[in-house]
Formats: sequence, C-alpha cells, structure tokens
Amino acid sequence: MARSRDRDGAAVSALKLPRTLRLDASDTFVFANPAEPGEWAVTGSFLFWDRDLDALDGKARVAFRSGFVGVTSLGFATLVVVSEATEIERDAAVEDLARHIQERLGAPDRATARLAAREEVDFAASLCNLPLGSVVAMHRTTRNGEIAEDFRTLNRRDSGSPGADRLHAHARAFHIVETDEAEPEERADLIGLARNRPGA
Repeated sequence: MARSRDRDGAAVSALKLPRTLRLDASDTFVFANPAEPGEWAVTGSFLFWDRDLDALDGKARVAFRSGFVGVTSLGFATLVVVSEATEIERDAAVEDLARHIQERLGAPDRATARLAAREEVDFAASLCNLPLGSVVAMHRTTRNGEIAEDFRTLNRRDSGSPGADRLHAHARAFHIVETDEAEPEERADLIGLARNRPGA
C-alpha cells in the first residue's frame, strides 16, 4: 500500500475505494433500489449467494448482472469510480455495511457482521489498482454453478492505457479488462457517458 505523510510528517496510508457514480438517470429506472451517487461501494455479490438465480427477472436480474452495491443504502449502481479514501472513511464504510449485514441479512452479531463487511470492502479496494478517476463497470454471471464477476474500465481510445490486468483474490472468479466496447445486454451507452464526463 502506498504511503504519504501528513503535515507533521507522520506516515499516512493512502488507499483507494470505489464510489458509486451516476452519469445519467438510468439507474433510477432499472434498479428497484438505486444507490445514491458517491456512496462507497462493494461488488455486492453476497446479496445473491442464497437466491435462485434462474428465477430472477426484471429489475432483480439487472441488479444481478450489473449492479455494484452502495454500503450506505444497500442500493445498486451500474458504475463506480476509483476514488481516494482515508482509513477513517474505509472504517466507516465497513461499519455501514456491517449494520446491513446484521440487521437485514441476519448475521448473529456485529462482530461477525463486521468481519464479513471488512472482507467485502477489502475486496472492493483490491479492484482499485487503477488510476484515480477510472470508471469501472461490472458484468456478473454464473460459471460452473458459482458467481463470476467481470470488471471493465471505461477508457478513451487515446488514453494509452496498458493491456488487460488480471487480478485474483478471495477465491472469486473475476478479471478487469480495459475496453472501449459495451456488452450487448447493457442498457446504457457507458463509453459515451465516460467520454462526456468532466476531465475525459
């Protein structure tokens, strides 16, 4: 982990986490519970572990296929942006998610919920080995009976970015691919939105 120094010269950990990003209003239409813009986010696949995925339809299926989860609302977002975070913000994100895991998902106690939440937030942080401001989309599927997560960074063609970066963590099936092409089943012009965002 990179480190910087505060005004007094003390070492301060520099970390990055994904934040939910809303470039247009589509999330408010396609998700039953859309996340608010700017929430710290996790992939949210744990919300589907005990569900009959073949029975999902409509907005639930869209959420499974492409939804990151905001830790404050437990709502869904199509896009996240790699953002700087402090350890205090990271810990607050863990606490927000732990509260949901205990109160809404039935964890036996806060300590157990906190451990699960910390794992989810740490996994989300592991996806942020990208430049600040990188916009990331996800496509979630099932492979051999397990949930698989594919992540794509959305870049301009002249960005000069390196090739595909393969990551492996937490025994999950996922990879990050830098691309300019949107999957056919996605409902938004993600690349167009990314090119029109400030600073693009």
